[in-house]
Amino acid sequence: MLLNINNLHVSINGKEILKGLNLIVNEGEVHAIMGPNGTGKSTLAAAITGRNGYEITQGEIWFKEELINEMLPNERANKGVFLSFQYPVEIPGVSMTNFMRTALNAKHEFEGLPILTGGEFLKRMEEKKQLVEIQAKLNNRSVNEGFSGGEKKKNEIFQMAMLEPALAILDETDSGLDIDALKVVAKGVNALRSNDNGFVVITHYQRLLDFIVPDFVHVMYDGRIVKSGGKELAFELEEKGYDWLK
Repeated sequence: MLLNINNLHVSINGKEILKGLNLIVNEGEVHAIMGPNGTGKSTLAAAITGRNGYEITQGEIWFKEELINEMLPNERANKGVFLSFQYPVEIPGVSMTNFMRTALNAKHEFEGLPILTGGEFLKRMEEKKQLVEIQAKLNNRSVNEGFSGGEKKKNEIFQMAMLEPALAILDETDSGLDIDALKVVAKGVNALRSNDNGFVVITHYQRLLDFIVPDFVHVMYDGRIVKSGGKELAFELEEKGYDWLK
């Protein structure tokens, strides 16, 4: 079992957002999380990754059979948890090349692996950027600075390809993307799917699931998962909306 969330309650500034959520993700599975605004989808992503300000008041998050409730975000990242942000931040003055080499070597150091030489790193970078059709010129620019929305999202998937996490959480990666950028992002995600990793894809819209076909679809409402099913559930939501789930 890759991820096991049991009776999770999470509060922000004293207000309870998640109200007893349960979710199991196994290796080799893609789970889509859907639901209306304000129902706690991004709070779930923040709780799994350990973001500050999100207080777990009850329940447990197990990752690879290890309780991670109290772990710092960098510890969770080193163990293989990755988050693709809904709104990727800009980091002026830090090139993509330096950023990724530092991140990847930190992961290697944590795992007890040899630090990559410059040549080894550049070879890996060239291989992985093909997955998301990223242009070489982006690598010498500061992280996300001046990038379009589509470039930022491609950059997130590129980072995921470089780090090869065991669990990747995509928080509304499709937000603001045109259809061509969406296809490129989905192509990268599909290329990274394997029997050794899992994905949690958070989205408002069924259209993303035309390109990243989930094994399971879960509907969140008022801080809980209220319905689960296959991809057909996403089509039902597209047709009926969310009011029928109240």
